[in-house]
Amino acid sequence: MSHPVRTRFAPSPTGYLHVGGARTALFNWLFAKHHGGTFVLRVEDTDAARNTEEARAAIFDGLAWLGLDWEGPENEGTCGPYYQSQRDAIYQEWFEKLVTADRVYEDDGAWRFRFERKPVTMNDLVCGEVTIDYSDESNTPDMVVRRSDGSFVFHFVNVVDDLTMGITHAIRGEDHLMNTPKHLQLFEAFGATPPAYAHVPLILNGDGSKMSKRDEGAALGDYPKQGFTSDAVVNFLALLGWSPKDESEIFSASELIEKFTLDSVNRAPARFDPEKCRWVNQQHLLKMSPDDFVAACDSEATPEMLLSIQEKISLLSEVPNAVAFYLDPEFPIDPEALTKVKGNELAAPLLTKLSATFAQLQDWSLAKASIGETAKAEGAKPGQLMFPLRVALSGKAGGPDLGAILEILGQQECVRRLKNFTSLLA
Repeated sequence: MSHPVRTRFAPSPTGYLHVGGARTALFNWLFAKHHGGTFVLRVEDTDAARNTEEARAAIFDGLAWLGLDWEGPENEGTCGPYYQSQRDAIYQEWFEKLVTADRVYEDDGAWRFRFERKPVTMNDLVCGEVTIDYSDESNTPDMVVRRSDGSFVFHFVNVVDDLTMGITHAIRGEDHLMNTPKHLQLFEAFGATPPAYAHVPLILNGDGSKMSKRDEGAALGDYPKQGFTSDAVVNFLALLGWSPKDESEIFSASELIEKFTLDSVNRAPARFDPEKCRWVNQQHLLKMSPDDFVAACDSEATPEMLLSIQEKISLLSEVPNAVAFYLDPEFPIDPEALTKVKGNELAAPLLTKLSATFAQLQDWSLAKASIGETAKAEGAKPGQLMFPLRVALSGKAGGPDLGAILEILGQQECVRRLKNFTSLLA
């Protein structure tokens, strides 16, 4: 590419950061990083009546949580973003260029841009060739670029911003596709080269309906609260409309940067799948180093307890419940699991025998091996004892490896829990 790549994300601070906006920001960031370029954040905050500080903070916090570092107008790489509300003088200067060129005229107090009456063709990097015919003024009336109150409209400031910020690639949602021919006419009027445009598909719910603000997964700010890791969400968002050349699906941010190209962006709308998101998160938890996983859990449990449940959870929010039986001597017992154990007539005698065996062990590291030996001595299969033992020690039908539970709880506590549990079976 002849010029250094510069992409931008231009949100309006009027609500929380939607997952669709976060995905758009990510695609711009990945494309810029892939080409060694710059990702710019530009806040479209000219609508003072609807802008809120809370919404602005949600944008910044969301991008920071995802790890999408941006560059701004002053100290590139460290601050930002650009604010449209601070750029009135720049917009006025470029508006005067249109006045001088006789490309705008006043209409009932507002100012309209005079379209050239000809077909305009754009070659979108995702959608392909799109043509809008401006020959018929009744179908494509001249566009207002400045309102009667003196404020400039989106189409005008969007073009001026892209032009003055040197944006080379505008990657945005498909809902902006029909705006682009208007923008191309403005660039031509300014005698400037437009950015290359890439309109990415919309994100739909699993049933094909448009994703609303109230739908599951719509608000990016909910993800950390629900126990998702930022690396997993970045990975999942990338898969909403993009796929690599192979069948792989789990990537680190650096791997996404290496692989991301616009020609791998799908034309069809993406379907949001909450279960797929949980699965991606689980895969990232599994790939974490022990130290990173323990740090991410932020729990009072010991590292040994936490690492024993690393393979058993999909979300960090599941950690407290997963380790609760370790920390609570009077842990609750799942009623269904208890009923299942009571249905096994061998459970009580086997657990009683095992309790005695555990109490007599001189070397606690032999505890797990003694389970099979005890079952065999009583003419039972190891499985007939392992499930009742799990419920006796944890109160649950599933969970960490039994060997890990035995080691973490220790001999005295395991014997105590076994005796308490067998009393329930009497």
